[in-house]
Amino acid sequence: MGSPHKTHEKCADILDDKNNRIKFWQIVLSAVTTTGVFAAVFGDLPEVGYVSALVSLLLTIINKYVKKYDLGGLSQKHSDAANTLWNIRESYLSLITDMHSDIIKDDEIRKMRDSLQASLHKLYKGSPSTNIGKAYQKASEALKKNEELTFSDEEIDMFLPKSLRKTNNS
Repeated sequence: MGSPHKTHEKCADILDDKNNRIKFWQIVLSAVTTTGVFAAVFGDLPEVGYVSALVSLLLTIINKYVKKYDLGGLSQKHSDAANTLWNIRESYLSLITDMHSDIIKDDEIRKMRDSLQASLHKLYKGSPSTNIGKAYQKASEALKKNEELTFSDEEIDMFLPKSLRKTNNS
């Protein structure tokens, strides 16, 4: 199962890759169109002009798509959501650690929990949907197969108070 943080990260990656591919093809099609126009105007091949017109039409369609869908901006919003989710997740982990260490009282715990839930609600309300199935699949694969965001018990123990550590050698 992919985490929301990792899913937003993968959504951003997918959109960024798509945006870069579109930009590449915009440049290629612009060059082909320009070359074709010059060949049609200064050459003896009217067919080149027809091909250039079709390529120019294709380029216009791509430009309209890019104008309508700001893939770069959407990618950035997913990255921002992923970063905020990461921070909220870490805050929850810190809260749990503090709870187990008995260094905060129940009233403080509830206030912090409510604050984190409000932050999470605000984030989800304002962030783009991760309705890209491919992003969820990549996030799941990154977490399961590539073990991204995975730590050994020893690595985790380094961040925990001694009373919460799994290994006794720390």
